[in-house]
Amino acid sequence: MTADDRVEEPVSGRLEHHINGGVLEPGDEGYDESRRVWNGMIDKFPAAIVRCTGTADVIAAVDYARENDRLLAIKGGGHNVAGKSTCDGGILIDLSLMNSVRVDPSSETARVGPGAKWADFDHEAQAFGLATTGGFISTTGVAGLTLGGGIGYLARKFGLSTDNLIGVDVVTADGEFVHASEAENPGLFWGLRGGGGNLGIVTCFNFELHGVGPEVLTAQVVHPIEDAEDALYFYKEFMADAPNEVACYATVAHVPEVPRFPEVLHGQIVVGLFACYAGPVDKGRPEFEPFADFGDPIFAAVHPMRYADLQQFFDGGQPRGERYYWKSHYLQSLPEGAIDTIASRTESLPGRYTQIVIEPMGGAINEVDETETAYPHRNAAYTFGVFSGWGDPNADDEMIAWTRNFHEEMSPYATGAVYSNYLDRDEEERISAAYGENYERLVELKEEWDPDNLFSLNQNVQPSS
Repeated sequence: MTADDRVEEPVSGRLEHHINGGVLEPGDEGYDESRRVWNGMIDKFPAAIVRCTGTADVIAAVDYARENDRLLAIKGGGHNVAGKSTCDGGILIDLSLMNSVRVDPSSETARVGPGAKWADFDHEAQAFGLATTGGFISTTGVAGLTLGGGIGYLARKFGLSTDNLIGVDVVTADGEFVHASEAENPGLFWGLRGGGGNLGIVTCFNFELHGVGPEVLTAQVVHPIEDAEDALYFYKEFMADAPNEVACYATVAHVPEVPRFPEVLHGQIVVGLFACYAGPVDKGRPEFEPFADFGDPIFAAVHPMRYADLQQFFDGGQPRGERYYWKSHYLQSLPEGAIDTIASRTESLPGRYTQIVIEPMGGAINEVDETETAYPHRNAAYTFGVFSGWGDPNADDEMIAWTRNFHEEMSPYATGAVYSNYLDRDEEERISAAYGENYERLVELKEEWDPDNLFSLNQNVQPSS
């Protein structure tokens, strides 16, 4: 089937004439690049791609999709593993041109467009020694990460990305423009902080910033996979006593072929501990002393690093366009059985780009009540992810089965909840677990703000009527 076979009807001249950024249809220059997303397993062909440069374009595209009963997808960074930011035969609103970041150092706030990525955000904010919680991949979109919650190096100190939202500008399903904050449309604001893209299209995020960097103390310590069990026990003990300023990730992966790692390590399966101290460098040094006393690492570096560079440290690990399938859990702890399972499962690691990641929670994340925002998972200690990645389409079935089996083996140690940003495209049955006890309130908000479910291409909360 060709791209043209998938198109039901051409986009009306009325839509095209009302879009400042232009409209792309199959065959147009730039169409293929704009329709593609990070996960190469997702290969869809929208009938039209609306390249928005501002709120007026977004309103026009939403009105067109609603009035013509067209499937609607919204693409910010395009990094979501499930590929929810594109579609076959519908209208794709591409927000990538709306990537401005305006920092006000006097108020320590930033206004950020929905097409910005965290590299854009950090570039502007770090010019003033400021930051807010972002992910640990700088090519991730600000919008998607924040609307789903937003875990990152700074979360234990300053809360999730969504906890640092002050206000948002939103285009609703009926094409209206509204502002949402604690004081204005507070219900909508509540739902956007962790409820994903279910309630509207955010055209501007207003964030609170914090003094961070330009340098932070970091640790990158890599152990051979044979020492995975001991390294994970060390990790568990290290994080048990860590202050909120410390975030340490435990990963199992193939060493990427990048200059920061010795060439002799390239391709080896290793267990890595990667930590950041979100405070003055000198105060962080005592916190990282345990790394020097543990084991026999094959690579170790404890040193200051530009925060912006830290945010880009893992960018090459899972490159755009390869094939990805994810499964994840929240963990309340790391008991012996969980560590044994991880160690035994990762002695061999299929998929060149596969990463097993334990992500620290706690601290400021868990100091917020579960119902204060739509993001509910305030009591977990870690997230655990099987983030599988490979290049050969012939390996799809094998890699997906391996990922599912590993995930199932970790289920006895999981809380039953899941982070919505880590849900893959075949996990609709877990959506209620992603929103937890806040699910019913999100349903009520969906009925108020999007009763016809125009915004359905997300981890979808469906209206009950």
